[in-house]
Amino acid sequence: MSLQYFKSDAALEDVLRAIKEDGGAILVDAAPENNLDNFVSELEPYLATTPYGRDDFTGHKTRRTGALIARMPSSHNFVMDDRVLSLAKAFLSPYTEKITLHLSQATTIYPDEEAQLIHRDRFAWGTHIPKVIEPQFNTLWAITDFTAENGATRIVPGSQNWSWDEEAKSDQIVQAEMSRGSVLLYTGTVLHGGGQNRSKNPRVGLNLTYCLAWLRQQENQYLSCPPHIAKSLDEELQELIGYTQGTYGLGYFSDPEKPAEKFDLMVPELALGRGPRQRAEFNTDQLSKVENT
Repeated sequence: MSLQYFKSDAALEDVLRAIKEDGGAILVDAAPENNLDNFVSELEPYLATTPYGRDDFTGHKTRRTGALIARMPSSHNFVMDDRVLSLAKAFLSPYTEKITLHLSQATTIYPDEEAQLIHRDRFAWGTHIPKVIEPQFNTLWAITDFTAENGATRIVPGSQNWSWDEEAKSDQIVQAEMSRGSVLLYTGTVLHGGGQNRSKNPRVGLNLTYCLAWLRQQENQYLSCPPHIAKSLDEELQELIGYTQGTYGLGYFSDPEKPAEKFDLMVPELALGRGPRQRAEFNTDQLSKVENT
């Protein structure tokens, strides 16, 4: 089995079907050059001070740079990509009313890095979530070309349907080779891992993942992007990183420094100086088509 590749303007219902069947799919040349160039420029000063990983899993020759929402405005274009959000919402909609940003991370794999352990991203929550529930929708944007030589992500198509303890054989693993600006879309359950970099240049990927809004995020956005920074973001992005209630009654707060006025239990938007906005639910024409596949 191999991954399916789609043009950037492909019908989303076809892309979603491939993700459900194979555990992943690739949109080719999905990001414009100026977005890529801006991201590289903004990443550079942070990358220089990002330490290498602390163990074999995080990579002794891999740098993982986080807090991208606060640090790199160019990342917002990738996070809020209409196609990705439509697919993420449709994929996760059977299990949630809202989705939230789970992780923002630039992953830079340097020459001579070994291949990462094949794993499932959903294990951030252990195996406590029933397997029938898919908690996560992932994207990996190719900021540089992804090749077999420079460490293109390894993925095991179809493994999202396997038992927890089933291991992949070498002939079941494929590499997500893709051109700069393409994006790998994959589930939280499919087996995958970073590849070995046998080239002379770093491989740079932008990992943005989304999850059910009632789950704890892998990256604590309230610390990575606290209210005084989040206030400047677009309202939809504010809510995507968690400044809204996951469901009614989930995620309210009380101001620890000021006495209660009209209400003591307040919605998160009030911490940013506004109230809840009118929200478009998962029922746009485009999304309805995708959900029904």
